[in-house]
Amino acid sequence: MAFEIKDIDESQAPLLEHLVELRGRLLKSIAALFVAFGICLYFVNPILAFLVQPLRDAAGTGGKLIYTKLYEAFFVDLKVALFAAFILAFPVISNQMWAFIAPGLYAKEKKAFLPFLIATPVLFLSGAALAYYVVMPTAFRWMLGFQGNRGGIQMEALPSVGDYLGLVMQFILAFGISFLLPVLLLLLNRAGIVTRQQLSSARRYVIVGITVLAAVLTPPDVGSQLMLAVPLMILFEGSLVVMWFGEKRAAKAEAQAEVQVEA
Repeated sequence: MAFEIKDIDESQAPLLEHLVELRGRLLKSIAALFVAFGICLYFVNPILAFLVQPLRDAAGTGGKLIYTKLYEAFFVDLKVALFAAFILAFPVISNQMWAFIAPGLYAKEKKAFLPFLIATPVLFLSGAALAYYVVMPTAFRWMLGFQGNRGGIQMEALPSVGDYLGLVMQFILAFGISFLLPVLLLLLNRAGIVTRQQLSSARRYVIVGITVLAAVLTPPDVGSQLMLAVPLMILFEGSLVVMWFGEKRAAKAEAQAEVQVEA
């Protein structure tokens, strides 16, 4: 049986039924997050080991993390488990969101929206991978380079586990969310809010905006800022290319429709 996307549902459920369905979807999403949190909390040590690996690689000698509050390590475990649980449960949460929204969309709108639904986790994970495997080791080596005898006093980096994990999550979220730029631009283009010509003419302002965004989201080292700004510029230009192909395809379809009408 071939996969078929049906047109908009003919049923017109009252508002109360929609609210009941929304509550059910939210409860399922929360349940998935809760189950994922329990699993991640059980495996919190391997997850923590994965997150501190960039620091170990940058330190060269294994690195060291401390905690200055007696309860800090416990709350770090909870934060790490919740962070990993959200990533683990995201497919279920996004599926529940789609199941709630899809009945109100026409078949054409569903086909147009599905690529964005698939591209969102792919782009987020791509940005997170770039942050973890490239940016963080480079930034941490630069930050640890300030250790040693400076001004006649020995300086040693002793980051707290809470501060370090906060920085790691900042890196991952900043790069992951920033890599969703093409999804945002293409959605705005599909909705008719912005056009490719408008974005092309505003390129200089986009460059400034990306530079400011990279400076705000990353540590003060220039290397980290460039590692975020350059991919964002590439993604921006790639979005314009996708829009160009979309315009060509739409123009071709419109021309064929006109020919059929005349015939």
